[in-house]
Order: sequence, then structure tokens, then C-alpha cells
Amino acid sequence: MALEAEIEQNRKNIRSDSLTMSVGEVVNMYRDREIIIQPEYQRLFRWDIEKQSRLIESLLLGIPLPPIFVSANEDGVWEVIDGLQRISTILKFMGELREEPTEQLMDPEPLVGTRYLPSLDRITWAESSRAFSGSQKIEFKRARLDFRILLKESDKKVRYDLFDRLNSGGAITSAQEVRTAILLMEHPEFYRWLDSLRNLDDFSSCVPLTTRQKEEQYDIELVLRFVALYFSESTKLRALSDMDAILTERALELAGDSDFERAAIGQNFSAVFRILSSLGPDAFRKFDNAKKKPVGAFSVSAYEAVTQGIYEHLESWLVVPEQDRDLKLLACVSELWVDDVFKKNSGAGVRPTQRIPHMRLVGSRIFAP
Repeated sequence: MALEAEIEQNRKNIRSDSLTMSVGEVVNMYRDREIIIQPEYQRLFRWDIEKQSRLIESLLLGIPLPPIFVSANEDGVWEVIDGLQRISTILKFMGELREEPTEQLMDPEPLVGTRYLPSLDRITWAESSRAFSGSQKIEFKRARLDFRILLKESDKKVRYDLFDRLNSGGAITSAQEVRTAILLMEHPEFYRWLDSLRNLDDFSSCVPLTTRQKEEQYDIELVLRFVALYFSESTKLRALSDMDAILTERALELAGDSDFERAAIGQNFSAVFRILSSLGPDAFRKFDNAKKKPVGAFSVSAYEAVTQGIYEHLESWLVVPEQDRDLKLLACVSELWVDDVFKKNSGAGVRPTQRIPHMRLVGSRIFAP
């Protein structure tokens, strides 16, 4: 009976509908702002031209596509939950995709030949020697797309749970990209706060990332790690079973907490990285005590321990004279890498669930100036 009751209760929380619409109707809705893509979502649009061309091929040939999931907000406007790549590809090809918030139309890109339609090579929508003919444009605009609509009467929590389930292992490649979309649905101001912190010069100078890592928003994840780990109880950290799960859970909890003082915490975050900026990337690289210098690549274990330790003793570090600060920092970093607890709970092969509960304690102990 318990299962039946749970099924019945949660069915009431989920109200949905289904529609089939033409490409032309979807474009008109987008023009009229009746279907929206959050500006930050466009950062997740990175299908290459080969994938974009295969989608256009599928629409032209009538190859069935998975449904697009949208959520209706209080005004009845649809927000895309899953299907960003497909809708953005169609809009961009037709010259309709806007660059938010400037409202400038993005430049279309010529298609490339596909398996079944090699003559798509260099085809465009706009008038040119390689453009769709008038009849081809009509046929394309009549192509059908299936939509599943999560109605506004549904429980709000269902939206981000649905997004998480749809995108785990899908086109969006990182857990942080999914978290970003979840936050944008429920707490866009919290995401923008995280975004402002990852753009601080002192933070960027300490955490040099590859282009791919930036595309996958690893820098935002590192900001969130800093905040989530510091403002999580030790008992909760010891009980965690999945790092991504706790980051998502804490992000949503902190975003909805009216007592969470973002302005003050942002200032402290800035101060921590201002202190570390003199070391730059060396702050989070392995310290080779034989060579007496940092070596190797960025270590997330060191990032967690160092930043948590500095934050724990921030006031004390702020009064250390600048001429003495570098030597003290290097001495602490050196001590970290020979610490038995740190060595046992960091490095390759150690699961985050084993590592995380120890990093704040280790950092607090070692980085007391």
C-alpha cells in the first residue's frame, strides 16, 4: 500500500501534455518570445557543424527524433528543459537564433554533406547559389517536432529532476552543466553570483583551465566546491555517497537560503584568492620537497585543502605582511604534501567520498599562520 500511495501522490505532482508542432510554428513562437532559451543555456550549445547537418538531414527525410521537453512558466511561456541542441540548430540554420542579451542574430553556418544527403554540403537558408529552394524551405518549415510539456501546475522540483534525468549521460557532458541549468530554472541569481566569482582575475590566475574545462564549466564547479564544502556540516560530508549529488543538493539549499549572505561570502572568496594570487597556479600543484618547488598539474585535493584552510583563518592571513606572506604560504603548501592524512586521502585512486571529509580539517590544521 505504501508504494501505491507514493505513486498516487507523485502523479498528482506531475502534470504534462504532448503536442506535435511544425518547425515554422516553433520559429514563430521563438520570435514572439513564447519559447525561450535562457541566455546562459546558449553556452551549452556546442554541437559541431556535422551534428547540426545530420539534424537538418533527419528533418528533411522525416527520420523520427526524440521529443523536446519544455516547462511552462507562470506566464505560459515555454522554457526548454531538453532539446536545446536541436532547437538552437534549427534556429541558427534559419538565421533566427538570437545572441542574448544583445538581441543580435547569430551568423548562420553552411551545412556539410551527410550520409544520405551529400548535396547538403555548403547549403544555406539565406539566398545564395547554394541555398534551399522555395519549395525546400516550405517542406522544411512543415517538418514536425514532438513536444512534451511540463505544465505550470506541476511541482517545481520536478523540472530540475527531469532535466537531470534527461541529460545525465546525454549531450550535456558535465555534471556542472546540468547543475547550471537546474539553477537557472529555480535560482538564476545564485548562478549569476557563482559566475561573477569565477570571473575574478585572482581566481582565474590561480586556476588555469583548458578550453574544454571552461566549456564544461569546471571553474564554476570549483567556486561551488569552495562554498559548498565550507558551508556543509562535517557529519553531512562524512555521509556523502556522491560528490556531484552533494554539490547539487548544497547549491539548491544555499540558493534558497535567505540567511546565506552572498555579498559577504563573495568578498571573503575574493580575499582568499587575493592572498593566493602571488603563488598563482603553484598554490594547487604538488610541492616537491626534494626540489623545494611546486611541480606537476593542478590538484583538486590541494585546492580543497588550501582554500578551506585559508578561509578558516582568513582574518589572520589578512594581517600577515605581504613581504612575509609568500614564504609562509609556501611553507604551508610544502607541509601539506608530506602530511600523512592528506597523502592517505588524496591522489589517484582515492574516491571523492573518502577525500572530501578530511580536506577541510587538514587545511584548517596546516594553514593556521
